[in-house]
Amino acid sequence: MSKPVAQNARLSVAPMMDWTDRHCRYLHRLLSRETLLYTEMVTAPALVRGRAMHLLSHSPEEHPVALQLGGSDPAELAEAAQMGEAAGYDEINLNVGCPSDRVQSGCFGAVLMERPGLVADCVRAMHDAVRIDVTVKCRIGVDDQDPEKVLPEFLRRMVDAGCERVAIHARKAWLQGLSPKENRDIPPLDYPLVMRMKEQFRDLHVSVNGGITSLAQAKSFLDAGLDGVMIGRAAYYDPAGVLCTADREIFGTGQDSLPENAVRAMIPYIDAHLADGGRLHQVTRHMLGLFSGRPGARMWRRTLSEQAHRPGAGSDLLEEALGFVTPLAEDRHAV
Repeated sequence: MSKPVAQNARLSVAPMMDWTDRHCRYLHRLLSRETLLYTEMVTAPALVRGRAMHLLSHSPEEHPVALQLGGSDPAELAEAAQMGEAAGYDEINLNVGCPSDRVQSGCFGAVLMERPGLVADCVRAMHDAVRIDVTVKCRIGVDDQDPEKVLPEFLRRMVDAGCERVAIHARKAWLQGLSPKENRDIPPLDYPLVMRMKEQFRDLHVSVNGGITSLAQAKSFLDAGLDGVMIGRAAYYDPAGVLCTADREIFGTGQDSLPENAVRAMIPYIDAHLADGGRLHQVTRHMLGLFSGRPGARMWRRTLSEQAHRPGAGSDLLEEALGFVTPLAEDRHAV
């Protein structure tokens, strides 16, 4: 595939509710110029019926960035996809993986694994409505489904509907009896099944998601023949560890980045956010893990956690917190 955004999908940061908002994505983009970023899930009804256009807000610097939609009405999703394209997003992704009760009640997310024909109708409607890529993020199955039978048929329908890229969370989702948090940990991962899907659907861009914690692990999947790797919680809790060397190690472009530089580059962004009436903690909550494993990381986290919520807190707090972090050169020579 020659589309630039497909190349960026060699590594992506997963869409995560309450986490991958525009402030998080701006930070992640400072750490990696190449990695594909995803929004939190935005429901099609919120855009089409609620006209909640603020949910599409993002910074030009975030590109390449994809909009994840939730929904199950083909016409509504097509209209929402057009709204996302008009807002400037590089890709529209359909959520067929979220197991929460709220999502199930709206008949979207992982429950749609039980209705592949409807998902195909949704994908086809979106594909026909926009010029940018329409992709799907799914599970390997739900509840008592047999993934060996369900997943190939699901992917065949997606391909027939015009989908060229999928991200497969390599766990089943249990819609009854497990919480969304438990659904991230308890069902066993089945990476070999995802590998077999790539072998079976050679023209389909397949990314693996679920339980991946490092770039070394990501590279092993790419070396084994997968087209992409999507990392979720590890990219959020240790963004520097996942993203600072990604451009060189995964994409073979650019130089490594430093979290210190990202902090200083965030200051004008934060100042603009505060000038618009925002609060400091809305941004800094995404920055707590920047120095994970570094001397001074605990004081960095503590300073931001305890003080960013205070009325009048400003970007000068970042410089104060940064003063507790041992510079990298000193860190390398530390015993």
